[in-house]
Amino acid sequence: MDQASADKKEHKNGTPLTVDEIEIEILPTIYAIIRSVEKDPVDKQRESQDCSLKVLELQKKLESVRTQIRQLPIDLNKEEQLQRLETLRQQLLLKQNLLKKYKNIQF
Repeated sequence: MDQASADKKEHKNGTPLTVDEIEIEILPTIYAIIRSVEKDPVDKQRESQDCSLKVLELQKKLESVRTQIRQLPIDLNKEEQLQRLETLRQQLLLKQNLLKKYKNIQF
């Protein structure tokens, strides 16, 4: 996907991209690269060129994914993230203490 199509995806229905809409299809390309490296080719030059093309295709896909990820909105600013992290840590401590308390109770 090039930059223009990534921008079109961002502006679909006037809403920004969501995580579910990001197109990540790199495993088939990685698999094809590994398969071409594992083969014992008769024409090594042609196979080497094919493998190079597949690596370039993978690089293009990764760059496309990077572009899409940069377009994701940030839901919380840094202060809100830190506050949420502290709240989650406090909840974790409370739950750990509660678990310790229940483990020590004799029935």
